Amino acid sequence: MSAPSPRIVYINGEFLPETEAKVSVFDRGFLFGDGIYEVTAVLGGKLIDSALHMARLERSVKEIGGFLPVSTEEIVAIERRLMQENGLSEGLIYLQYTRGAEDRNFLWSEGLQPTLVLFTQAKKLDHSKILENGLKVKIVPDQRWERRDIKSVCLLPQVLAKRIAADAGCDEAWMVEDGFVTEGASSTAYIVTADGKIITRANSNTTLPGCTRAALLQVAAEQGLTVEERPFSVEEAFAAVEACLTSASNFVVPVTSLDGKPVGTGKPGPVVKRLRELYMENALKTAI
Repeated sequence: MSAPSPRIVYINGEFLPETEAKVSVFDRGFLFGDGIYEVTAVLGGKLIDSALHMARLERSVKEIGGFLPVSTEEIVAIERRLMQENGLSEGLIYLQYTRGAEDRNFLWSEGLQPTLVLFTQAKKLDHSKILENGLKVKIVPDQRWERRDIKSVCLLPQVLAKRIAADAGCDEAWMVEDGFVTEGASSTAYIVTADGKIITRANSNTTLPGCTRAALLQVAAEQGLTVEERPFSVEEAFAAVEACLTSASNFVVPVTSLDGKPVGTGKPGPVVKRLRELYMENALKTAI
């Protein structure tokens, strides 16, 4: 039986087998975490929420004083070629931008050429078991920096939060600051109150502006669902009748346990199920 062909990846203008793709040891992403990333879901050979991801990429790069080496239109073309080269119809496309490579110095040189890498990850985005049972979430302290709105590759606090959650038998961590939930380690957090209100934080420097979140809130508003964009406390989360999270790879999935305590009935509820249906219908309709 022959070994599978290596994935084709994109790096700085070239499409190469993954075994031949190399990044300099002097790359600032490696030395300083000086970079930005994006993850876009692929369903049925189409990109989900692509325009939202490209807009967030442009914003994050601008916020760190960088520039993209190619246009977002060219990036979408690269993504499509990678999907074709690797036969990807379902999964994820990861993009990483760094400021570039040069001898180690906290201050970068003007005109430094950025590094741009993209690769595919084949993955079944089937959430049937999650939709049936929900996710377990662990509450952890939020130990991140103050510019969480920038999708930085500096993910060590989230990595550690995920490990704490996994060691406690949970699927995700919700990070807490001053008694209020900020967001998940790799997701946006929501609760549903007893009177049917959907609560999630408004965008600010405190949280990442989720692309799935933006798409979901738009369709929720169109359907007349009540959404309050405000912080919610840990106590409110424990008192919620439903909860859920959103991310590029999970779309919209229920949370049924917080720190070992059931959320509501401990089963996925009707509001979250409706949110999932609305999001998926819109995502498939607008995929490119």
